[in-house]
Amino acid sequence: MRPTKLILAVVMFAAAQAFAAWPEKTIKIIVPWAPGGSTDILARTVAQKLSQSLGQPVIVENKPGASGNIGSDVVAKAQPDGYTLLFGSMSTHAINPAMNPGMPFRGVEDFTPIALLAFVTNTMVIHPSLPVGNVREFVDYCRRNPGKIAYASAGPGSTNHLSAALLEKMTGCQMLHVPYKGGAPAVTDTVGGQTQLLFTAGTQSLPHVKAGKLKLIAVTENHRTALLKDTPTVAETVPGYEMAVWYGAFGPPGMAPELQKRLNTEINRIMVLPDVKEKMEAIGVEPVNETPEQFARTLHADADKWGKLVRELGIKE
Repeated sequence: MRPTKLILAVVMFAAAQAFAAWPEKTIKIIVPWAPGGSTDILARTVAQKLSQSLGQPVIVENKPGASGNIGSDVVAKAQPDGYTLLFGSMSTHAINPAMNPGMPFRGVEDFTPIALLAFVTNTMVIHPSLPVGNVREFVDYCRRNPGKIAYASAGPGSTNHLSAALLEKMTGCQMLHVPYKGGAPAVTDTVGGQTQLLFTAGTQSLPHVKAGKLKLIAVTENHRTALLKDTPTVAETVPGYEMAVWYGAFGPPGMAPELQKRLNTEINRIMVLPDVKEKMEAIGVEPVNETPEQFARTLHADADKWGKLVRELGIKE
């Protein structure tokens, strides 16, 4: 056997041995936001189940800051040995990099996509004072009253902002953007009528809808969600419209395909467990099962789509 082939064989054997022994110690899941949010709840649910199936502790470590960039950067620079994972979102990987040229990582290239975990039920809600009852009536009213509808967001480049900006672009509507420092005040002012439109997760909007303080007129995914079967999509009125907000599991770049596949299989199995599905539905999250390759395609497509919109609108952090 030639020396180069011998070296390659030794390396491949060592890698196979290392994978066969994995995991041998605690696995850490980084959540780049504060405790208590839906990503954190999702991560802790999966961590508990992974601990049981893998036979090693799986802990969640919250590293919030810089719109999710601080925690994500930790994983981008970690060893690809399967012991440091990230539960990130569409915003950290498909939106943030386009907004900030000085990002410490690349949202697509600097991570190994493991599993698309779930979609967040993203709702289009309006203040009841607005004299419309569906998306068609909203668009017509908006066109007749340019600049008179104000929409709230959690800040420039947030999914709230881009949901509305995409609707403006696709319908020719002109609205007033009112950015807030977070999602909570955006909800509060829409409930109070200071703003008339908000795109936000169902966990934030539906309690107010049930109380009659907001009116639900659509969801933003390209299909009706099982959690709100009778609510139409925006795309049923505006063909091609879609804002699908997702959570995903990532590893550092360069993870072994065998390890990537093993984690994908374990996580996908967990996400369809009845108790996990029930817990996720309670927070407006719809579990998904995809291969790493399917998730990678979603990641690339969304980075292209939202990066282009962010650049067209000149949105900066």
